[in-house]
Amino acid sequence: MEYYNYIKALHLIFVITWFAGLFYIPRLFVYQIEAFHKPSPEKEILGKQLKLMAKRLWTIITWPSAILATGFAIWLLILQPIWLQQPWMHVKLAFVVLLILYHLKTHQFYKQLQKNVVNKTSSFMRIWNEGATFILFAVVFLVILKSSINWIFGVIGIIVLGVLLMLGFKLYKNIRSKNPEA
Repeated sequence: MEYYNYIKALHLIFVITWFAGLFYIPRLFVYQIEAFHKPSPEKEILGKQLKLMAKRLWTIITWPSAILATGFAIWLLILQPIWLQQPWMHVKLAFVVLLILYHLKTHQFYKQLQKNVVNKTSSFMRIWNEGATFILFAVVFLVILKSSINWIFGVIGIIVLGVLLMLGFKLYKNIRSKNPEA
């Protein structure tokens, strides 16, 4: 058990880098989609560079971080199986499953864009970009409060954040429609 905190630290480090990738990759998708609709040669130049950036982020940072964060989490649960008896941990693990599903769906978007298949709008990707934020809020509240009931207040905060983000998104969209360079 002497090394428990080292494993916990590594788990946290890889959770942070995993989320960093999940926060940034949809933003790259926004740029890829917008570049796809530009005229040549700008479309090809930007598209090639953005694909390379997305590939490096996704394959060198995000996927390895997801695997390592999950591996260290499993190791922590093996060392402390008592955590699995805590109701808040069940809720947290449900959010982790949701995060993995979000990651896998993001991987589908990544693969499509790498093949120049554009099925989504840049507006959709801006909204998709907030998915990881909502999951992060829920998990942090659960871990800090360690209560399967009190996390509801965190979720209410997430909903308020979501409403504020959507209002901000609409405001940004209005500003951008008036000034395309914004």
